Amino acid sequence: MANPVSLPDNTSTPEASRQDQGSFRNHAPVQREGVRKMLRILWNMIFHKPHNTRPAAAIPVQPLTREDLLAAPNHSVYRLGHSTLLLKMRDKFWITDPVFAERASPVQWAGPKRFHQPPISIDELPPIEAVILSHNHYDHLDYEAVLKLAAKTTYFLTPLGVGDTLIKWGIDASKVRQYDWWQGTEIAGIRFIATPSQHFSGRGLFDGNSTLWASWVMIDADTRIFFSGDSGYFDGFKRIGEQYGPFDLTLMETGAYNVEWPHVHMQPEETLQAHIDLKGRWLFPIHNGTFDLAMHAWYEPFDRILALAWERSVAITTPQMGEAFNIAQPQRGSAWWLAVEGESEVVAQNA
Repeated sequence: MANPVSLPDNTSTPEASRQDQGSFRNHAPVQREGVRKMLRILWNMIFHKPHNTRPAAAIPVQPLTREDLLAAPNHSVYRLGHSTLLLKMRDKFWITDPVFAERASPVQWAGPKRFHQPPISIDELPPIEAVILSHNHYDHLDYEAVLKLAAKTTYFLTPLGVGDTLIKWGIDASKVRQYDWWQGTEIAGIRFIATPSQHFSGRGLFDGNSTLWASWVMIDADTRIFFSGDSGYFDGFKRIGEQYGPFDLTLMETGAYNVEWPHVHMQPEETLQAHIDLKGRWLFPIHNGTFDLAMHAWYEPFDRILALAWERSVAITTPQMGEAFNIAQPQRGSAWWLAVEGESEVVAQNA
């Protein structure tokens, strides 16, 4: 494992993350929500959810086997759900924010429940070269999944502090690598750089922002991939695009947005602009279609980002869960959610 990767010679050194009395913070000031507003948001999420925030019919999932993955060409990308993506590069496998739990929650008897099962189980997955984590929220960091993956994973790449959490959970410290923004490493000839995002962290009442959040740049020779993690829209996307773009593929948060929390999640219009800032070629919307985490219809992020991409002539792909996307031979996928919407309407009419 190489030392942290340095920036290109023709660039100035960007700012690392900032800490204030032990808590990380975004470079741009982000409005802190008052207790009254947080209680109102929670009340609405519990008691005023629209009926269409969950699909009434089954979401299509293309099952995967280990044999499928081993036979797949390099630069294949599979969406397993939410922000969990399996990538094949250099004949090795890499997985982002692996969440296989039934619920994105501290407990499995309450909280947002999956719309669909993962296309493949952890047991069936081939060996994983690295798990790539963006932050520690429950819909991105799954305790049980991390423990199950540990035996078949060589490295865990994390933002600062998240690696300490993994070590506390029992992950071998020699496998854990954690980085500040603009730091990274090289594994099997592929460069990984933790880059800024505008978000927050915390898994309980008293650990807010005690660990860092990040996006990730992946560079495999001439192929460049960007993974957004979670983020509000900010000028960091343009800086990342200037430093490491253009990107062949951007894996971009498009979902769980709301006007009540504009600084930490992007509206689809902002997702598209971030993709453009990054100098992206193909846009792959993620962070949708698996959990009910906001007040919008479950299919709305797909509808909005697809319409926006067509309007701006941006290449966009929307594969089903488990369907392969290959960067060398990209395909647009299908508007698969429209069929689910149609089935949902039939179910509602017959209820």
